[in-house]
Amino acid sequence: MDSENTLNYLKSGVDLNKAANLKENMKSLLSKHQKEHNIGNFGGLFEIKDYKNPVLISSTDGVGSKLLVYSELNKYNLLGQDLVNLSVNDIVCIGAYPLFFLDYIAVEKINEENILSIIQGIVKACEENNCKLVGGETAQMAEVYTEGKFDLAGFIVGISEKNKIKNKSNTKSGDLLIGIPSNGIHTNGYSLVRKVFKIEKNKQILYEHFDELNSTLGEELSKPHISYFPLIKKIQNYMKISAHITGGGFIENIPRVINENLDAIINYGSWEINPIFNLIQKYGKISDQEMFNVFNMGIGLVVVSTKDNSKKILSENKNATIIGYLKENQNLKSKVIIN
Repeated sequence: MDSENTLNYLKSGVDLNKAANLKENMKSLLSKHQKEHNIGNFGGLFEIKDYKNPVLISSTDGVGSKLLVYSELNKYNLLGQDLVNLSVNDIVCIGAYPLFFLDYIAVEKINEENILSIIQGIVKACEENNCKLVGGETAQMAEVYTEGKFDLAGFIVGISEKNKIKNKSNTKSGDLLIGIPSNGIHTNGYSLVRKVFKIEKNKQILYEHFDELNSTLGEELSKPHISYFPLIKKIQNYMKISAHITGGGFIENIPRVINENLDAIINYGSWEINPIFNLIQKYGKISDQEMFNVFNMGIGLVVVSTKDNSKKILSENKNATIIGYLKENQNLKSKVIIN
């Protein structure tokens, strides 16, 4: 049979040799995790110890179109760190401790250097968050993704004693809202940011210096998502619950962690808004309401606390500040009111 006319997997867009080489070269990055958790087998293993009444808490997420910025700046390792940190934040908000993490990377074709850089970032962030990497998947999908395009997702599982899970039923009128600063945009709102600065048509703007930022736009947009786990470990006995301010900004995320008969009253101006948000609003001519609908506006985490316990929380982060309070409403539908 003529080999030139024979169909095979490579001609279909899947390079098994590249996949095998990638797995081999991952071994040095994953050696510690591989020995403990059987990475490379059909399932990752994890043993749970020292819990009396454990509850597993899980979440899955991706970094959205921020991956395009990282790709344009060739900062793939930071992409991996973001993926872990944002996932960790989602579960520690309600009292979980991270246990293990898995990643999924889908590509048009394998670029070994870029994928290894992503994995390197994932490993680094997992170690920083005391979270074990137990497995992952890299899929070649030439018919799904156009040339050079890819996507990735993270899956995290954490644990808590059942009686220590944070619950919004404990929130009351008069509770304070404490804002913990972000370092910028984190990982939400990048589709709008790219439109505002016309990045798709003018990638060079990422390398332009903006006096308002005291940096290039690319340096600002590629700041890694902060992990709030180190802080939450210190304050979890003093907080009622917390909201990770991600997609949907203040408007969508705060109501998720308070009782339906409560409104969140936010005192606009009680914290310093990062310059990047003022720049986005100026260039895009975006309303205040839309900015709070989309971005974290300089607050990456909102902690709900009693007045007495707020002092301890504020002492653990010198940049934390009281940004508002909870107030009873009459319509049994929580909303955020920005004054």
